[in-house]
Amino acid sequence: MPTIPELNAAAPETPVFVLFLYSQGFLNAAGVEALGITEDTEPPVGSRYEFIEGGAILHAEPNPTILYKTIGQLPGLSPEDQVNSTRHFSRDWTRFGLTCARDSGGGGHLFPENYGGSQTLAEAGELPIRISYYLFPQRPGQEHEDFVGWTRDYEAGHDDDPAHDHGFELEGGGEFLVWSAGDFENFMAERPELAERGNWDEQLHQVASLLVENDWPLRIHATYGESLGQILDVFEQIQAEQGKFAPRWAIDHAETAREEDLQRIKAMGGGIAIQNRMAFAGEYFVDRYGTEAARNAPPVRRMLELDIPVGVGTDATRVSSYNPWLSLYWLVTGKTVGGTQLFGEENQLNREEALRLYTVGSAWFSQEEGSKGSLKVGQMADLAVLSDDYFSADEEAIRGIESVLTVTNGQVVYGAEEFANLSPELPPVSPDWSPVKYYGGYQKNESLSTRR
Repeated sequence: MPTIPELNAAAPETPVFVLFLYSQGFLNAAGVEALGITEDTEPPVGSRYEFIEGGAILHAEPNPTILYKTIGQLPGLSPEDQVNSTRHFSRDWTRFGLTCARDSGGGGHLFPENYGGSQTLAEAGELPIRISYYLFPQRPGQEHEDFVGWTRDYEAGHDDDPAHDHGFELEGGGEFLVWSAGDFENFMAERPELAERGNWDEQLHQVASLLVENDWPLRIHATYGESLGQILDVFEQIQAEQGKFAPRWAIDHAETAREEDLQRIKAMGGGIAIQNRMAFAGEYFVDRYGTEAARNAPPVRRMLELDIPVGVGTDATRVSSYNPWLSLYWLVTGKTVGGTQLFGEENQLNREEALRLYTVGSAWFSQEEGSKGSLKVGQMADLAVLSDDYFSADEEAIRGIESVLTVTNGQVVYGAEEFANLSPELPPVSPDWSPVKYYGGYQKNESLSTRR
């Protein structure tokens, strides 16, 4: 970890915020001063400030609101810089062969105010990646009010008609539906207990009922089997009351989902979206819950045996990198990025299984499995030519794979090496201080890089 003195020495006058998973944040002295944080500043419930040499460590114990709140206080970009930043960021996605992404919602950004960069590019036909996004209410205690307005003013839910594809689609509600039902995934802290949060179940019932009534797809964050079971109690009650449940609904994460939880999800027709958070936080999970628990966290093999729809992602950009090859590496090897073996052999996937979950499997959640995810006539013209053969490369080399040619909707959106002259030109980086101007995009260990 960086220390506060190191951050102060590296940037004595520039405010710096470093985020570590959903566990801690580090502010140098200039950052603490810029945000106006003092010894008298009251931290959100379930968190604390630790002041060191003018700077501070922010501890989520286990509530990450202190981290969300700090991110939300950082100065925003102008609308013009938002658009330009989105151009450069999405270019880096295509560098890894991504042509589609699913934004499952997160804390610290408001809808529709903070979605302008992507919306502008999508409307101009210049977004190089297809994005399906979910609405995550940002005002604890007012989630129902937000969803009442959103379900009134917007339609949600994709379908397989290519004529309806604009590259930027509202998919549904989530991944938090109400803040009180969040079981925060900070493995450095004790597992949260939903039962200690008063009427969380009544709040979840109210919001989820509204979404089901309006046929909105929904997804909900559930790390632990204990809280997942309680959430499913609410969902089953709504299904009994309305005689239906939400289309293409999903559980996100499910690291310690139990057999009974999986059976209930299967019975209700739900899916499970897993992410490689364990690849980054697995050592902390092992410290708290043991190596045996980590062998099947999440129990992806059992999900597939039960024929539950499963999709794979990264949980980027706060818990994980947006590099999809780290996620595929984790599924195939069962290892963290630090080399710790987590999965038992019985829970590891072969390379075809892992890639299928990342493509066709993930398309299920946006109701697009009939139009994307496979190379076949009639499906969307999205593809990537890779720097190495994913199926035969050494396992460790999977992490270093990139694209040399990425095509979205039949158009080249990224090119490298012999295809570099085909890559669309980007405008200069703005604002001038943006780190990508000086350091490039995703930084990787060059020893992992392989070429054909």
